[in-house]
Amino acid sequence: MVKDDTLWKGILENVWDDFLRFTFADADNIFDMAKGFVFMDKELDELFPDENSDAPKFVDKLVKVFTKAGTEEWILVHVEVQGYNDINFSRRMFTYFYRILDRYDKPVTAVVIFTDTNKNFHPQQYEYSYLGTRNIFSFNTYKILDQDEKALETNANPFAVVALTVLLALKRKRLTDDDLLKLKLQVFRNLIQRKIAPEKLRGLHAFLKLYVHFATPETNIKFDTETKLLTNNKTTMGIEEFVLNRAEKKGFAKGREEESLKNQTDVSTKLILKTDFSDEQIAEIAGASVTFVVKLRKTLSKS
Repeated sequence: MVKDDTLWKGILENVWDDFLRFTFADADNIFDMAKGFVFMDKELDELFPDENSDAPKFVDKLVKVFTKAGTEEWILVHVEVQGYNDINFSRRMFTYFYRILDRYDKPVTAVVIFTDTNKNFHPQQYEYSYLGTRNIFSFNTYKILDQDEKALETNANPFAVVALTVLLALKRKRLTDDDLLKLKLQVFRNLIQRKIAPEKLRGLHAFLKLYVHFATPETNIKFDTETKLLTNNKTTMGIEEFVLNRAEKKGFAKGREEESLKNQTDVSTKLILKTDFSDEQIAEIAGASVTFVVKLRKTLSKS
C-alpha cells in the first residue's frame, strides 16, 4: 500500500466538505460550507517543529472551519498511514490537542482515520492517572479495515470513494494484476456515475490511480486506456497535474510530454528530490519505466 502523505493531504483538501459530511451526520447544520475552509499546515508545523523525520509516517491536517452560528472552530484530522502498533499513539493525539488548544484557544475536535491492516489496533482515547489526578481524552476514529465495501459503494458521498480506494489497497497483496484491474475499474465506474464536480472527480481519480499500484507497467497502461474510454478522455485530464501541482508549491514546475525522454528525466528527478514517492508512483506520473526511475535514483544518490 502506498504510504504517501502528499496524496492524503491533496485528497483531503480536494474533498474537505465531503469529508465533513462523511464524518459528521449533521455537518450541513453545523458548518457554513459556503465560507470555505483554511488549511493551516504552517501553523501545525510551527507547533511541532522537532518532529523526527525518521519516525513512522502519519499525516496531519489542521483546518479552520466556520459554523452556522458564526464562530470559528478547528478540526485536527490525523490520518494514520503507517499501519503499525504504536503504544504512544493516543498520547500523541492528546499532545496535538492540548498544544492547539493552548496556542489558539479555539474549539478543537480530532478525527483519526486508520488505514492499517491490524484488526486489533484501534485506540480511541488517552487516559492519564496519577495520585488522584486523572484525565481522559477521547477522539473520533474511522477504521477503514472495518468498513462494509457494499455500503461504501452505495454511499453517494465522494469521500466514500476514498475509503473504497484504501480498502482496495488493503487487498492489493492478495490479488493478481488482472483481478486488481477489474476492481480498480469497478471503483472508477462507481466514481463516474456520481454527480461530482470535475475538479473533485480529477482528484479522486488521481487518488485511485496512484494509491493502488499494479505489479507491471502494462496493466497500468490498460487501466489508463480503459478509463479514457469510459470518460471519452474528459475526466482523465490533469491526473498528473493534480499531484504535481502540490509539488509545485514546494518549488518545482509541473507538466510533461509523455514520449519525451528529457521530460521523463526532468519530472522523475523532481519527484525523487522533492517527494517521498515510490519508484512505481514516479514511473506512473512521469510515463517512464520503473527500471528507468530506479537507475535515475541511484545516479542522483551518487551525485
